[in-house]
Amino acid sequence: MGITLSYLSLIVIIPLSMIFVKTAALGPGELWEIIKDPRVLASLRLTVLTSLAAAVFNAIFGLLLAWVLTRYSFPGKKMIDGLIDLPFALPTAVAGIALTELYAPNGWIGQLFHTKVAFTPIGIIIALIFIGIPFVVRTVQPVIKSLDKEMEEASATLGASRGRTFISVIFPQLLPSLITGFSLAFARSLGEYGSVVFIAGNIPLKTEIAPLIIMSKLEQYDYNGAAAVACIMLVISFILLLLINLWQWKVSRNGL
Repeated sequence: MGITLSYLSLIVIIPLSMIFVKTAALGPGELWEIIKDPRVLASLRLTVLTSLAAAVFNAIFGLLLAWVLTRYSFPGKKMIDGLIDLPFALPTAVAGIALTELYAPNGWIGQLFHTKVAFTPIGIIIALIFIGIPFVVRTVQPVIKSLDKEMEEASATLGASRGRTFISVIFPQLLPSLITGFSLAFARSLGEYGSVVFIAGNIPLKTEIAPLIIMSKLEQYDYNGAAAVACIMLVISFILLLLINLWQWKVSRNGL
């Protein structure tokens, strides 16, 4: 316990607490001026909404991808399974540049769309989906592998369809791990910078994310302002993750 608390204090608790200490040095009036800045509010709203949208997408299609990779055999399966971990190993800036090149109006994929993708919130969501999908897949995969197929067979013998079996028998067992993967993907997206900063376009009040606001304030030597925005993001992250964890605990205890 002592080693664990010491490690967490040095690596997590003390660094995060310094953000609150730095923010506490600001007066209430100065802090409020920073919070109500239209650019800050717009960036926080954009960051939370795009992160939530990407996490929901990853939860749905990450579950489907994990199911296919676990339950089916097909040519190239091992290669695709290995590619799932690519966002973990690939530098986020490289991913951002690659996605921007692909989804720019003159890019290979961007020119196929009738609407602009890069330099819009849609482009931000695509980047966040890219970096968040492994969290869902790798969290759900072990649970799918451990499922007892005899329960599915029993459900089928009782006349249940495959869809009914999945909803009533399989999905309740997958839900806690799916919520965990969703939480990890959502938390990762909130603080993402490298893969988003290029494809976002960084247009003030439109595609400017909160981490970029923090970096801009640091480059202007506005350390108090950067700490204040970072503190706001921390509070938002703590509240949202607390609500998600409470929901996960309720689901694990009481079921659907």
